[in-house]
Amino acid sequence: MISPDALKQIVKEKYAEIAEQSRDENASSCCGATSSCCGDGMSYTIMADEYTGTDGYVAEADLGLGCGIPTAFAGIRSGMTVLDLGSGAGNDVFIAAREVGPEGRVIGVDMTQAMIDKANSNKEKVGATNVEFRFGDIEQLPVDDATVDVIVSNCVLNLVPDKAKAFAEMYRVLKPGGHFAVSDIVFEGSMPEALKTVAELYAGCVSGAIQKSEYLALIREAGFGQVDIPKEKDIIIPESILHDVSAALPEEHRTLSGARLVSVTVTGVKSA
Repeated sequence: MISPDALKQIVKEKYAEIAEQSRDENASSCCGATSSCCGDGMSYTIMADEYTGTDGYVAEADLGLGCGIPTAFAGIRSGMTVLDLGSGAGNDVFIAAREVGPEGRVIGVDMTQAMIDKANSNKEKVGATNVEFRFGDIEQLPVDDATVDVIVSNCVLNLVPDKAKAFAEMYRVLKPGGHFAVSDIVFEGSMPEALKTVAELYAGCVSGAIQKSEYLALIREAGFGQVDIPKEKDIIIPESILHDVSAALPEEHRTLSGARLVSVTVTGVKSA
């Protein structure tokens, strides 16, 4: 079993590598974030939704790393304070910034410095004045208690080793009556334990996923109510990719064994 610290380091290194490439470079590179041709690479865009045409969309900030569009279900209004967990190059932050307007603000938190740097570069390019990016860990958010109206996150919480702590932190920073909309990967069925040892699958948002029922239970245990799933879609990982990235495993373990990977967008409310 890989330790939590080792898992975080794997994620930091992979996403720092992705941050240093442009979307075009990723698309044309064999081992880029949008590639599926590399023998030991994991395709991250298998899960992504199409943002083009969304108000506030900044193409340079879209690295194709999401698995939904959480802002579409977040009920963001003018003047709100929004927090994006695992903000990457700023894709969802800039969309939320358009929705909150000049009277609101959006805070993006990411634990990869290269992503923070890329997001700040994008912020400067688009001239966003209601946006702030903070370096930090979702398990210990650099955000004061009860200061946030809405939390969004896109395909990030599956990468957090201690998900119970992450949900508890979300509850802590939300104002009473605040709410969240997160898109993430979960699974139904039984994922082979051997796949959880494959670093590329962890960074690729597969082997860090937990059972859908467990995911929802952790959210409720953190204190959230009105938990709902307004959108859900199956994620199909091509057998060729799964086989390649788990090549170090015995042949019989290079499969999801019937486990159903699902992208879910989940919403919930902190009591007033």
